[in-house]
Amino acid sequence: MTTWALGLRGRLLLAFAVLGLTTTALVAGVSYGQARTVILQKAQDAAVLSMVDQVARLVPVRELPPSQEQLDTIARVLSEGPDPAVVAYRGQAASSSSLSLDEIPVDLRDSVTEGKVVWQRVTMGGGPVLAIGTQLMTDQPGGGTEPTGIEVYRLHALGEEQHSIDQLAALAWSTGAASLVLAVLLALLAARGVLRPVRELGRAARRLGEGDLRTRATVRGTDELAGVAQIFNQTAERLERQVGELRRMEADARRFVADVSHELRTPLAAMTAVTDVLDEESARLPGDAGKAARLVSQETQNLAQLVEDLIEISRFDAGTAALSLDDLDVAAAVRATLRSRGWTDQVGTELPDGIVARLDPRRLDVIVANLVGNALRHGAAPVTVRLRATAGWVEVTIADHGSGLSPDVLARAFDRFYKADTARSRSDGAGLGLAIALENARLHGGSLVAGNRSPQGAVFTLRLPSGGQQ
Repeated sequence: MTTWALGLRGRLLLAFAVLGLTTTALVAGVSYGQARTVILQKAQDAAVLSMVDQVARLVPVRELPPSQEQLDTIARVLSEGPDPAVVAYRGQAASSSSLSLDEIPVDLRDSVTEGKVVWQRVTMGGGPVLAIGTQLMTDQPGGGTEPTGIEVYRLHALGEEQHSIDQLAALAWSTGAASLVLAVLLALLAARGVLRPVRELGRAARRLGEGDLRTRATVRGTDELAGVAQIFNQTAERLERQVGELRRMEADARRFVADVSHELRTPLAAMTAVTDVLDEESARLPGDAGKAARLVSQETQNLAQLVEDLIEISRFDAGTAALSLDDLDVAAAVRATLRSRGWTDQVGTELPDGIVARLDPRRLDVIVANLVGNALRHGAAPVTVRLRATAGWVEVTIADHGSGLSPDVLARAFDRFYKADTARSRSDGAGLGLAIALENARLHGGSLVAGNRSPQGAVFTLRLPSGGQQ
């Protein structure tokens, strides 16, 4: 079944059509039944009264049994007109037409007793016929009458009445067809009046869902649909205010983070210069003084990295992060990342040469460094980096042989400031590395997916377009 048939328009059409047909069938059926009864009853009463009147005008039978001549005379009198008649007396019959006694229904002949007039509707010659029968009566000397045993039968054709009834049936069918057409037209008009505001409301809801918070529905009239449109407008207005407030708060928070990060850069640069001196002197400082100097140096480096990460995140949020694309030998770039951080001996690689892609070297370095560093810190050896090329894409896979990632961690691995182990110290990072790696992959038009490998270990798959941003 099509969507149109299942929709509101289809249901309205079906309901109106069923209602129209049911009402028409009921009214036409009742009218047809009553009219048919009236027509047949009138025809039947007229035929019976005509026969009774003719029988009453017959010359009384004085002698029994009657002679054949008397039976012929009675049959001739009763056959005047279009209706044939037959007269019978104890097996002796007379008829002025081709009608024979055998054509009279047996049930009717059995019922002709005591001078009562009986009739029965039967089918003869392919048409309806009213068969009427009675007995002639004779007067008694002391008063009263008694049956003579002379049976009189007449057949009255009901062809004209049947024609009238057929016309009534045809009229009933025509009325039903006209009512169906009228019901469909009314359903279309009703559907149009109902569906237009529904469609407008649907379009408004679609625009609202797509982010156009200024969308409002047109309110027409005071019916239920108008009430729904008013509720929609009120909801959209509240949503616009709330989303506007949330956006303002989010913008303020981003601006605050960016401003604080930029303000921290200058003192951190000075602190980093001082810690460089402390690093050089820490080996000559005694005991706790040397440990304190090294701790201060390490924490200053962590703080500086956190500030840089926050600035990078703020660029992504503000939409100002941009790519500096270049044709890059991906294998050589990955090797340079591992070599610059001293991980060459700790990481196994499968880096086929000759895979060239148009990428941002700095951002690729950040992605690979974050993923490999994360695997070395939280996974287990051996850590492997594999590179392969597919149609239009390059794929870098970083895997370890640790315990893998739990479902909870997989669901939130790329969330900002998320740490799988909340007891980790601050020196392990702020939980921004994977988030930054994901944003850099998206900036290239690629993807970064976390998962688990078989039989154990976590695996991160980086896919980047080889021809630049797509």
